[in-house]
Formats: sequence, C-alpha cells, structure tokens
Amino acid sequence: MRNTTRTLLAAALVLGVAGPAALPASAATAQHTTTPSATAATADAGSPALEAAIAGLPSKDATAALVRVGGTEGSWRGSSGVHDLRTGRPADPGARFRAGSVTKVFTAAVALQLASEGRLDLDRPARSYLPELIPAAYGGVTVRQLLDHTHGIPAAGLPGETVEEWYERRFEVHDPRDLVRSATARPREFAPGEKQHYLNIGYTIAGLIVERVTGDSYEHQVAARVLRPLGLRDTYFPGASPRIEGRHNHGYQWMRLDDGTTGLRDVTVWGTTDGWAAGNLISTTADLERFTRALFAGEVVRGPLLEEMFTLPKVPDLTTGAPAAFSVGLSMKKLGGREVWGKTGGRWGYNAAIASTRHGERTLVYSVNSTDAKGKDTSRVALNLMLATYGLPSE
Repeated sequence: MRNTTRTLLAAALVLGVAGPAALPASAATAQHTTTPSATAATADAGSPALEAAIAGLPSKDATAALVRVGGTEGSWRGSSGVHDLRTGRPADPGARFRAGSVTKVFTAAVALQLASEGRLDLDRPARSYLPELIPAAYGGVTVRQLLDHTHGIPAAGLPGETVEEWYERRFEVHDPRDLVRSATARPREFAPGEKQHYLNIGYTIAGLIVERVTGDSYEHQVAARVLRPLGLRDTYFPGASPRIEGRHNHGYQWMRLDDGTTGLRDVTVWGTTDGWAAGNLISTTADLERFTRALFAGEVVRGPLLEEMFTLPKVPDLTTGAPAAFSVGLSMKKLGGREVWGKTGGRWGYNAAIASTRHGERTLVYSVNSTDAKGKDTSRVALNLMLATYGLPSE
C-alpha cells in the first residue's frame, strides 16, 4: 500500500492536482474531445484536471483514452488520442475495448445473485461443487474465499516469460478446467482465509461453479442476469475469437520487433481465453457506466448480499503485508478523504476501470489504450484520471 500511495503521489505531481475535479452540474454533461496533438485543455470544456489527464495523446504511454465521470456531483465525458497510429484519425468515443479484470465484477455479481436465490452457498467448500476438479488438498477453500482472493490457490502455469513469447502464443485457446488442474497441482500459497493474494484462478473456478449450479454456460448466465436486464448491448464475451467485433480503437504494446528493434506493435487481435470469467469481457464506457450506477444502487445484487462487495477481509496481503484491499468483486482505495470502490483491468493494449464512491456520488469509467497495459507500473494516464476524479490518497 505504501508503494501504491507513493506512485499516486508522484502522478499527482505530474498532473498538478491537489483535489478532485470540479464538475459541471449533473443536469449538463460536458463533452470534450482532445485532438491528437493537443497538450492543454480549453477552460470552458469541462474539468481542467480531467482534460489535462488525457491531453497530448498519443504519447509514449498511451495512444487513446475514453472517459466518463458521473454521479450526483456532476458529469463529464472526454476522449483523446487516435483510433490507430497508421491513419491517425481521432479515437472513437463509443468504441468497444477489452475490459480485462473488470470482468470479475460481473462474475461476482452473478455468484451473489445465485447466493441470494439459495442456489449457491458462499461458506460451502468449492470442492463440494466441483469434486472431480478440485483435489482434497484444497478441500477447505470456500466460495467466498475464491471471490475475495483469500483461497491460497496459486496461479495456473502458462507458458512464456516475456511479452514477445506471449505474443507468439496469442492465438492459443485455454480450457478453464485445464487452468484449474494446473493451479491445484501446485502447493498452496497459504492456508485458506489467512492471507490475500489477487489472482485470476479464484474467478476461473467461480465461473465453473456458476455453470455447475445452473446447468448453463457462464456467458449465458451473465447475459441473462446482467447484460440484457441493464440493456448493455455493446458488452459481450468473445469466446475463442481473438478479435473485437464492431467499432474499436487499436491497442499497442512496446516490444521487440521482427527487425530486432524495440517499438510499438499492434496487439488488437489477441485471444483472451486464459482470462475467461476472470478477464475476457469486451464493453464500452457507456455500458460500464450504466452497470456501475446500477450495481452501486443495489439494482444488480439486491439485499444484504451486496455488502459482500463492500467488505474487506481482515487479513494481510501476501506480498506487502498491508491490509487486504480486495472484497468480493471490487477493491478499495481512500482518495480525497473518502472510500472509492471499483475494479481495474488490463489486457495487452487496453486498460479499463470502473469506480464509484459508496453511494454513487461520483463514478468513473475509463478505457486507456496503454502501451504497456500489463506492466508492473500502472499507466500514468490512468493514474492521473483517478486522481483528477477523486483527489489525493488518504489514510
């Protein structure tokens, strides 16, 4: 947590913000499109801090950004950068993008709906639902522990150690059951419920449990329970297809090129079956904003079970020793003196996030076409957007 705070503070100095952006009245939404060469925002187009966060794209760090800020405190929309580097035409603000681990929020919501219906027990061992897949060594892991990352199951073993190696394997199709077998064949990282380690594997297992208790595909359950009721017509699961259907801005990644030099490679076409229920959703900022508003208003998960998404387990993080920061589906940071709950996601070429204060006073949704979207450091553009929306970190 200390390193995260230091990074956020450094980003704040870059952006020059000391508090959350002042937004127009909620009745009037400001719309701003930054041209590819723009480096400063106009004073009358909305929030200067938000405009500054996405100005100057494409840059070394990102080629495009799409942003929606909303809630009862006001609203603002902006886009910047290019659709693709070859033509240089402006980024499409209605474009679809890979949402990465924002998928986990949808998975958690479906699991909690099933729990509210009595079809899924959060305190029941996951092995009781999938006895043929989860070995006895992990028999004590509960469904809740899968969802809040306190299960102790290690990551699945995927081949490759560099982005170049992963790029060469970008069209490989991964079966979620094989991923679970790979992970559970390894020694546990810690006893269930003792620590927290954020990984995809818990949500891969959760997706399989959804299928087992419903007798239906995970994708259809998300569509029937969340996408269709909310009218999220531009949100879908690509399955084994490595392409983004419909309008989309291209994603790029710094890597070694065929001639031995280092440069940006177009990574828009890339399979995501390794993510599945943990990270392969495709969406738009408009759809994710609608989902975020509905989720925080209690319209997706209803009743007491919604509090599972706003309850942090009282355990330390495995790596840092800091208090756990992930709940069921979401994570929490204190920014601008209040709790901000949400989820970020990253697939090569694309970073995405949803965030909100607890009662929807201020929401944020963004897609940033980061040029190192799965690197160890968060995109500077994404960090600046979070700070411009909510303010500086607070303890």
